[in-house]
Amino acid sequence: MSLNRSEKEAVVSEVTGLVQSAQTLVLAEYRGIAVADMIKLRAEARNQGVSLSVLKNTLARRAVAGSGFEVVSDQMTGPLIYGFSVDAVAAARVVANFAKTNDKLVIRGGVTSGRALDVNAVKMLASVPSKEVLLSQLCGLLMSPMSRIAVVLGALQAQKEAAAPAAPAVPVAVEAAHAQAVPAEAPAAEAPPADAPAA
Repeated sequence: MSLNRSEKEAVVSEVTGLVQSAQTLVLAEYRGIAVADMIKLRAEARNQGVSLSVLKNTLARRAVAGSGFEVVSDQMTGPLIYGFSVDAVAAARVVANFAKTNDKLVIRGGVTSGRALDVNAVKMLASVPSKEVLLSQLCGLLMSPMSRIAVVLGALQAQKEAAAPAAPAVPVAVEAAHAQAVPAEAPAAEAPPADAPAA
């Protein structure tokens, strides 16, 4: 079914909007994929924030003209599915993971940050952990030294507390030893009363 001029303009406008907001584009050939599998792929893409579109290649070329995605316009031939994502990794991950279980989906290439990616580069990009995972790993790395310091400080505090009850006992023992070593002074002889006669 062919599109009339206004429908084509609407498609180009929609794809141009995706191009302006996306960081990554992944192209994959979908020849022979069952409809049920395509529905699963689209559902997974939606869950990951990836916009998957089956487009006429001429309209896709027109939409990416003048953008960073234009570097792959020469690969826009045959039955392709276009995966756009704002997240730099999401489109590559969705398409690459699906391609692992369905050999009918063949990755052609992609673009991220204006750089063309071959098939292996798309797969490598797909293996990069998500932003949330990277942030949690970074937090773990930052928290590890702090938790070690907390453990060391806690151990030092425990040592001080364990030594603290023994500390007062030492002065008492020293005092007792000192009392035994120093003889008590003999009481001074009483002075005679002042009115007593001198002898």
